[in-house]
Amino acid sequence: MSSPSGARTVAPPARGAGPASIRGSRSQALWLATLGFFGGFAGVSVFGPLVPKFTSLLGLSPVEAGVLAAIPSLTGSLLRIPFGAAVDRVGGRRPFLALLVLTNIGVVGLLALIATSYPESMAGTYPLLLLLGVLIGCGIATFSVGIAQVSYWFPKRDQGGALGAYAGLGNTSPGLSTMALPVAVGAIGMLGAYSIWFAILLVITIVYGLLVADAPWFQLRARREEASPARLVELGGSELVPRGTAMAGLRHAAGVPATWALVFFYFLSFGGFLALTSWLPTYWTSMYGSSLRDAGLLTAAFSLVSALIRVPGGVLSDRVSIRYALAGNFALMLAGTLMLSFSDTFAVSLAATIVIGLGMGLQNAVVFKLLPVYVPDAVGGASGWVGGLGALGGFVIPPVIGYATGLVGGTTGYARGFLPLAALVLVSLPVVLWLGRWSSQRGFRVPQVAAPGRP
Repeated sequence: MSSPSGARTVAPPARGAGPASIRGSRSQALWLATLGFFGGFAGVSVFGPLVPKFTSLLGLSPVEAGVLAAIPSLTGSLLRIPFGAAVDRVGGRRPFLALLVLTNIGVVGLLALIATSYPESMAGTYPLLLLLGVLIGCGIATFSVGIAQVSYWFPKRDQGGALGAYAGLGNTSPGLSTMALPVAVGAIGMLGAYSIWFAILLVITIVYGLLVADAPWFQLRARREEASPARLVELGGSELVPRGTAMAGLRHAAGVPATWALVFFYFLSFGGFLALTSWLPTYWTSMYGSSLRDAGLLTAAFSLVSALIRVPGGVLSDRVSIRYALAGNFALMLAGTLMLSFSDTFAVSLAATIVIGLGMGLQNAVVFKLLPVYVPDAVGGASGWVGGLGALGGFVIPPVIGYATGLVGGTTGYARGFLPLAALVLVSLPVVLWLGRWSSQRGFRVPQVAAPGRP
């Protein structure tokens, strides 16, 4: 039963069974975490469009411009590791809120810089811009915190759908921002557009901070109470119980070989998603002569497809055999990448990017369905490793594609440049087979086929 305030009230338990009430609910935690991630993840897409302008005004070298463009995503990826692990120690609310507050500070600084120095007085501001990029990138790190937070609220059997909704809807932020921001800047100017975005982010931060509650296990620990895993589920949470400290969670997760297989899978699926989101505008303009606006829209289509498919993908991961889904999703990515590598037709190339986006989005959902299966008592630590190191694919893959493009040369090089990505996806298939054998040998109950309605 839920109270008017949204808190979950549980009937008084039998003697010794545990506490009588828990703040919050599963659905409330899911949608607040999704809202917070949506706001935080927009940082990379609103900072990026300013980089060419800053590059021109400051006379930055290609290396300096590249560092400036990458700094929000780089810091956001690396911060996923400690902040995701912190959930095992203190719950999700405090780490998530700290990251959102830091993001707000970064945006306020950016607004102040635009209002006082842009464009006439930008000389010498490069170090400040790097610092602002670091702060704005903190919003990207909310992802691993939210993964662990949602996992500690939902039972294992329902985590695929919950995590798919969280990651899928939250990941629509870059695509929507990419489409909306240029329109807003054209209508009300740069300062006005970025002020509106800051106002939205501030409201999201306040709503999250006021309404979100940690999962039942953390609430019980704060009251020095205990409950069995079954009782935790009855109280509206997950049966998962963390080991206690952030470092212990990281060490334990690092000691599970499956963690590193999932890191590799996520490196290709989500890291690949970030990589193509940053590379596709160059591809469309250089390969087919698309305008910057059209290239942005084509890239946004890829981004939104990959993000939104995670929602049904998460639900399917609760119903379909994971061992087939892993290989099938990589096969979809491989087929799309090979199509793109040998296509010189716009329609085929567009279809290929959509196929790749579908495979990447579905695979992202499966990876985080498996994470609580392999590391049930250190979900925060595991989500930190997988989310943080996996996202680094967004920085490793584009230079590799660019190098291959340069080796081939000409317009054809922009197509053949995707072949290294195809090779990496091909390597993943034997890793999938190894993970299946390893799971069977150690008795892990990886989800198989479940009929609708089956628990």
